[in-house]
Amino acid sequence: MTEQRTRGIAPRSIGTSLDRVDGPEKVTGLAAYAVEHGADEGVSAPLSVWLVTSTIAKGRVSRVDPSRALAHPGVTAVLDHTNAPRLEQTDNGELAILQDDRVGFRGQVVALVLAETSEAAREGAALVEVSYEPEPHEAELREDNATYKPDKVNPAMETDTDEGDVDAALASAPVLVEQTYRTPYEHNNPLEPHATVAWWAEHEGREVLSMFDSTQGVHGVVQALAPMLGLEPDQVRVRAPYVGGGFGSKGEAHAHVMATVLAAQTTGGRPVRLAVTRQQMFSLTGYRTATISHMRLGAGADGRLTAIEHAVQEQTSVVREFAEQTASPTRMLYAAPHRRTSHRLARLDVAVPSWMRAPGEMPGMFAHEVAMDELAVACGLDPIVLRERNEPDLDPETGKPFNDRRLVECLRRGAERFGWADRPPEPRARLDGDWWIGTGVASATYPAMKQPGNTARVTSLEGGRYEVAIGSVDIGTGARTVLTQIAADALDVAPTDVELAIADSLLPSASVAGGSSGTSSWGSAIVAAAQLFRADHGAVPAPGLHTTASAADDPASEAYAFHSFGAVFAEARVNRWTGEVRVPRLHGVYSVGRVINPRTARSQLVGGLVMGLSAALFEESHRDPRFGHVVTQDLATYHVASHADVLDVDAEWLEESDEAFTPMGSRGIGEIGIVGTAAAVANATFHATGTRVRSLPLTADHFLE
Repeated sequence: MTEQRTRGIAPRSIGTSLDRVDGPEKVTGLAAYAVEHGADEGVSAPLSVWLVTSTIAKGRVSRVDPSRALAHPGVTAVLDHTNAPRLEQTDNGELAILQDDRVGFRGQVVALVLAETSEAAREGAALVEVSYEPEPHEAELREDNATYKPDKVNPAMETDTDEGDVDAALASAPVLVEQTYRTPYEHNNPLEPHATVAWWAEHEGREVLSMFDSTQGVHGVVQALAPMLGLEPDQVRVRAPYVGGGFGSKGEAHAHVMATVLAAQTTGGRPVRLAVTRQQMFSLTGYRTATISHMRLGAGADGRLTAIEHAVQEQTSVVREFAEQTASPTRMLYAAPHRRTSHRLARLDVAVPSWMRAPGEMPGMFAHEVAMDELAVACGLDPIVLRERNEPDLDPETGKPFNDRRLVECLRRGAERFGWADRPPEPRARLDGDWWIGTGVASATYPAMKQPGNTARVTSLEGGRYEVAIGSVDIGTGARTVLTQIAADALDVAPTDVELAIADSLLPSASVAGGSSGTSSWGSAIVAAAQLFRADHGAVPAPGLHTTASAADDPASEAYAFHSFGAVFAEARVNRWTGEVRVPRLHGVYSVGRVINPRTARSQLVGGLVMGLSAALFEESHRDPRFGHVVTQDLATYHVASHADVLDVDAEWLEESDEAFTPMGSRGIGEIGIVGTAAAVANATFHATGTRVRSLPLTADHFLE
């Protein structure tokens, strides 16, 4: 066995469809999610916490009467701003709950009820009487109130960019497209609601906070909570062994996490657990802001762009600022010499928006790619030809060469596979019974990102096996599996010889599972640790040796612009009498570097396409500006695509490897599948009906004659 572990003997795992290593635990019900955990052995069973949330959008809490709740059987305590533990820092307005009597949005946490059972806690919460002093509020995004310029847009991008003389180029352009495009509020709604279990204990004379949390980043939770609680980071331990999805909404701690921690601080060491209800998720756990995109495209008669302007209006919360980078893909996608982008916000008395799969890129590319379709029509060009003519030689934003830009190949391969050559050039040309039929295309792009601060540890075990440890989180995407494959190849062993330890803040630091950066960031650290371990200890090490390392910076990587690209093709059928829209075919072709596990990769890309389809046809949260709350607070009224809506949805990728970006040759794939998808569907509905819809979702009323 020892001889079989020399370098280069073990078969390669990267590129193979290894079964999910956590599959057996999940299908047999042994995988425990956050709210299913108790505390460490010897600690009593958790109390349940229920949230009492505000019924006004702005004002003050004048009185909280807990007497009826405290008289309810099983209720042990009620916390509000008068008796909750005090925080050391309150700069984060979303997390600084129960610190004063101010109400910043409807649905804000104003009290907590602790009880022996969740049923008692819920009943107790209904019995808490809260009185308010309301103040006038503003909760509606409009073009006339989105005028505030933020210092930056997510994560740290320039708010505005301006290259060349945009106004002059637009004024002299032979062809001009000038339109406004809108996307609605959308809510992430992962299968597992947000949940936390927390307890306090004393260890070596210091208070220690332990948590199980449904999060996309255990170290991020520590970094957010520790300073607010007056603790050192090593006094907070967060674990997230299994997470039932997040789509960005679990990328950072929200108010319910702090609520659980504050409640646990009052129980004398007894743990508490809190599961956010589906209804409460619509105000407390993030969402995608609505956007208004004002697009101007100037081009010659041949379709070559001379100028692009993308002016975005969206909203943030007065409680905490979040500015979505909606115009960011417009800065680099096509070769217009004159470009201008801007972002303006309405600061509203509403819940705090946050990340939702491809924040910025998803709504921004809807606007840009529908506008490009309109330009193709105006120029009398095939939409694919138009995009080919506007391919840049260098990254328009940075001036750097692209390390690997294969958008045109994605477009051509997708066109061949989709049967694009048979497409009638004119809209409203195909009728099948009562259904108009059309096809549409859109480009997709997403930046290739790696996050700093990732470290991995390799430890040799008995029998030629290894433990590989990093504090990353698998939110259901298959990270456990692909990291096992990366580690196996880096150590020249089989995946079964790797024990992967993740999802614990006691492990070496790891960045959040977000921005399609997880595998690139964590995998690079694992490869670095494995290579250093081999250099230090050889191919046949004794048990008990370990090496910790971070991925080294590669100065050569600064010479390139790293992005992934794709092309999405959609067929739409629109009923001539009812306006109903169906999408029988939705295909994507992507350039994403080397695919580590084809099975999990296809799952991610198809999942993104389905989410984009859902956004195109159904998803829309309605906020009532009179009262400040989201009316569609459940999955009966917030519609998402279901089985009957998801028909022939498929994804493929170009064979390639990008070692200039990661030692594995891979780039991230989690978000590019949703980018451009809604635009492709919208363009297909135009081709089917001749009716141009510039707002999502594409509901039937848009197509009624």
